Amino acid sequence: MIRRIEKMVLMTSIICLALSLALPLAAEAGKSLLMATTTSTDNTGLLDELAPIFQKDTGIELKWTATGTGKALKLGQNCDVDILMVHAPGAEKEFVANGFGTDRREIMYNDFVIIGPQSDSAQIKGKTSEAALKTIKAQQATFVSRGDNSGTHKKELSLWKAAGMSIPDKERWYVQTGQGMLATINIAAERSGYTMTDRGTYIKYEANLGGNPPLKILVEGDAALLNQYSVIAINPKHCTNTQYDLAMQFVQWITGEKAQMQIKEFKLLNKQLFTPNAK
Repeated sequence: MIRRIEKMVLMTSIICLALSLALPLAAEAGKSLLMATTTSTDNTGLLDELAPIFQKDTGIELKWTATGTGKALKLGQNCDVDILMVHAPGAEKEFVANGFGTDRREIMYNDFVIIGPQSDSAQIKGKTSEAALKTIKAQQATFVSRGDNSGTHKKELSLWKAAGMSIPDKERWYVQTGQGMLATINIAAERSGYTMTDRGTYIKYEANLGGNPPLKILVEGDAALLNQYSVIAINPKHCTNTQYDLAMQFVQWITGEKAQMQIKEFKLLNKQLFTPNAK
């Protein structure tokens, strides 16, 4: 009887020890990383592809909110998220210089394109981005802008300025949606107008319409149309509550060989949406 009790006590001790060892693992697996990101990484489905793999590899659940880069940077500044994935290099560098972010790393790129109806009433097909915008303005052809301080909007504004023109935000032919990229493309299609988008979102739009969308790529290939994406950890010196250790795990993971290959292999209509370029 005494031996039986001793065995029961021993078994109970072993079970308790096993449970105590398992608790830290369960706690690690239950951690969540909060990200603010641009709409293109969300709309294309790239994060839906990467997040489960990241969780499997690290036990960390990635949760994100998709918005324009300007708003994403503001969320980081306000300490509402732990990490950013955005695409406005100038604004990103300023964000880091101001002490809001740290450990900025380039991870991938695609390019911006100007799209419009196949009829191309303004005849911009094959032109440079500068010549295309000058032609659109001269002909007062409908141009639909996101108008939301996103990375795409920031790039569009820089192209008007680079072409030596003021922003036509008071012109009737210049429409500002204040919405995301897919919504802006659909508005441009409804108005038979032109707009600028990143290639990844265009491919998603193209795939949604069975490969035959009403708006076609008319201007592409300029060096000025490069679209670089980066991740930025929120600076723990600015936001004391940020999960910096989890953010750095994501930075190391997304710049690693496995994740970079996943980005390279992510395709729609057998077309590559992003090119990995982590250094």
